[in-house]
Formats: sequence, C-alpha cells, structure tokens
Amino acid sequence: MKRYDVIIIGGGAGGLTVASGASSLGAKVALIEKEQNLGGDCLHVGCVPSKAFIQAAKEVYTARNKATSLGLTVSGETTLKQVNERVKKSIDVIQEHDSDERFTSMGIDLYKGYGHFTSDHTVLIQDEEIYGKRIVIATGSRPFVPPIKGLEEAGYWTNETIFKQEHLPKELLVIGAGPIGLELSHAMARLGSNVTVVEHAPTLLSKEDSDISHVASKKLGRELTFLLESEVKEVKRENGKKNVMIDVKGTMKQFTFDEILVAVGRTPNSDKLQLERAGVQMDEKGFVPTNDRLQSNVKHIYAIGDINGKYPFTHVAGEEGKTVVQNAVMGIPKKMNYSEIPWIIYTDPEIFHIGITEAEAKSKGIEYSVYKVSLEDVDRFVADHDTSGLVKIITNSKGYMIGAHAIGQGSGDWMQTVIFAMKNKKKIGDLSQMIFPYPNHAAAIQRTADLYWREKLFSGIIPKLTKTYIKWFR
Repeated sequence: MKRYDVIIIGGGAGGLTVASGASSLGAKVALIEKEQNLGGDCLHVGCVPSKAFIQAAKEVYTARNKATSLGLTVSGETTLKQVNERVKKSIDVIQEHDSDERFTSMGIDLYKGYGHFTSDHTVLIQDEEIYGKRIVIATGSRPFVPPIKGLEEAGYWTNETIFKQEHLPKELLVIGAGPIGLELSHAMARLGSNVTVVEHAPTLLSKEDSDISHVASKKLGRELTFLLESEVKEVKRENGKKNVMIDVKGTMKQFTFDEILVAVGRTPNSDKLQLERAGVQMDEKGFVPTNDRLQSNVKHIYAIGDINGKYPFTHVAGEEGKTVVQNAVMGIPKKMNYSEIPWIIYTDPEIFHIGITEAEAKSKGIEYSVYKVSLEDVDRFVADHDTSGLVKIITNSKGYMIGAHAIGQGSGDWMQTVIFAMKNKKKIGDLSQMIFPYPNHAAAIQRTADLYWREKLFSGIIPKLTKTYIKWFR
C-alpha cells in the first residue's frame, strides 16, 4: 500500500490548491479526481463557461440594442451551438493550466476515478487502496433537482448541461433565482429567449443589501419575467412542448415552454465517499461541517470548498486550500476568516458584495454610518451612457468599513480597492486620500469616500475650530 503525507479527493479549485502547495513544500501527495480532466466544476460547468457564455450574450445584446444609437443596423440570429463552441474554446485554453502533466511534474501521484474511505486513513480508488497521514475532502457539489412531478420525464437543463446545447429555446422556464439562475437567465434572454423565472421567495437577492437588490430587481425586470412567491408543481411533455403547472401566489396557472433550466441550489458530493467508514460526520443535507481550521470531527481529515457548506465560491475554496496547507502540511495553526469574503453576481450590471448589509448592521445593534453615491454622479459612467447603479459603504462608529456593496457595469473589478482596504484595516477616509485617475470607474469609490470627509468637515469638530481660528485673527 502506497503511503502519502496528504491525500486530496477532488481536483477542483480547492483540491488543486492543496496539491500544488503541499507538493511544493516537499510533502508526498496523492490527488484523486473522478473526471477525465482536472479543474472541477468551476472550469468545466461553472465559473469559466458561464462567464464566457455571459460575455457572448452581452455582445449580442449590445450589437442589437445599442449599435442602433450610433447609426448601425444589425441583423441575423445566433445559435446556442455557436455560443457554446466559443465557450469550449475558453475552457480548452484554461485546461492547459490544469493539465495532468503540470501536476504530475510536481511529483504528485494522480489517480483517476471515484475515491472512497475504507478507514480514517485509507482511501480506495477502483481496486487500489492508499494510505494518507492527512486527507482533504474537496469533492464539491452538483445541481439539486427538486422532486417536481413529471420533471424527469419531461427533461430539463442544469448548469452541467446548458453549455452542451445547440438550439436556443423561444420560451424558457428557469426554476430558481439564485446567482446561477439569474446569471444564466439574463444571458439566455439577451441571446433571444423569452425567459420566465420562478422563485419561491417573495423578493429577489435577499442576501444583498436592500438598496442594491432594489436596483437589480428593477433592472432585471425589464428583460426577464419573474413569478415570485411561486412554485412549479407539475410538468408534462406534449407535442414537443413542456406544459407546466405553477402555483403563483396561491393560484394554479398553466404555462407552455420549450425548455426548463433548473437552478434551485446545490447538493454536496458526499454520497459516494462512504464517510461513515472514516467516522466523519455529515449534517442532514450531506455537507461536512468543519471548524475554523477546516478540520472535520476527525481532526486529520479536512473539508474544503462546496462540500463543507460554507460559501460555494471558487475563490473561497482556493483560500480554504491555502489554509489547509498551512495547518496540515506546515503545522502552523491558521484560522479561516469568512468575515471579509467578497462575491460577485455576474448579471448586467454586476453586483458586488463584501461584509455585512445595512439590515444586518441594524439587527446586530452596531452603531453605523452609510455613505452612498449613485453612478449618475460619476463622470466616467455618464460618459459611457451607463449610469444604472450605485456604491454603498457601511462603516462602524470609528470609520472602519464593515460592509461595501455596489451594482454597476464592471463593479466586480473596480470595487477591488475596497477589498484591499478592508483586509488591511483601513478606514473609509483612507480611500478618499487615494489619487484616482480621471475619469475612471473606480472614482465611484472616491466619491463615496469623500462623503465621509464632507460629513467630518461640516458637522464635526473642524467647523468649530475653524470658526474659533477666524474669530481669533479678525
């Protein structure tokens, strides 16, 4: 039986981070991946293909709807086949960075196939059993498909299948208005589908700050049809169409669609791991709970990425991977800090989030201040003729930022300055002291931070001192 310092089950973002980091520190590493290629969901059916898909849709939308204002005429139709061929090219380029050869050249032993525990230190892959001093579970998640009557028989798409389709449906039903549902809904609408989104909750984007979700809902509502407080009850396939019964706020209504996209959440890939043989505990949904050092209840077995049920983002899995390397390989205790995890929803305009919302600050009894600027007041957005959005920064009583939120074209890029400032415990006033080249989009941050100094100048001690100074020298 081969023996390793670290065994990693799962070759996605988190698993690859641990594998490369541990190997570079001299550990003997085994990496197990169930799919033919490394990279995980992010590369093959998640982050990368969805963003390539969204960009293609944005270009189609811009050509059709904005070029006319400049005197251009655009004609023709695109197909999902053309869009997804372009998506595949993006995947292929990035796949080279996650090639088998790259990781085997680091001295990592790569195993292909499903791995499952046979004890708390051993894992079986097909017919080979290996031993690990430390084991990292990084098996990710997959789409959750609700038990809707007739759905399986009628057929449906998920994020795992949409990027393989060739024909654009005229009428598309999307079940679920989370980040995945909204991103793909918006892209499909811009490619030419009439999209109806069914959401069980009474509002959209409940995890976002209310000011942000209000703008986003209004903007998205112009291109998508939303059925809130609604639930799909039954699907029947008839004459090549899908007849769907939907409970809309207590009233049953029938609709007809060409295709259905399911995006109601994720379920962890823990069912084939046989975790009971290792003594690893799961919660009622199948996630593996961990402490702040990413350890499961079995201390030498770690869980990172979607499988631990914390934050289902690639960048979080990567950061968790770095934390595990420090804890499990270097032996230097490090806790994972989730208080400043940013995320972006890649609708158009993009939604940026870090820290707490105003409602959360209020519910926690925090003494806070809010600084908010509309993109209509930022010259670069005016020049771009794209002023839909705002920036909102929440600080504590000492001026330290505890939450920052934005909606606007490219906000996921130009709000990065705030991430850096919060990470390094800077105050909002420090952002105002930066020099922002004119006219750029990040000036929205400067305009927001300037409000802090304006407040200090006109309502704090400075006006009193100024009046005293003027009076003294008269």
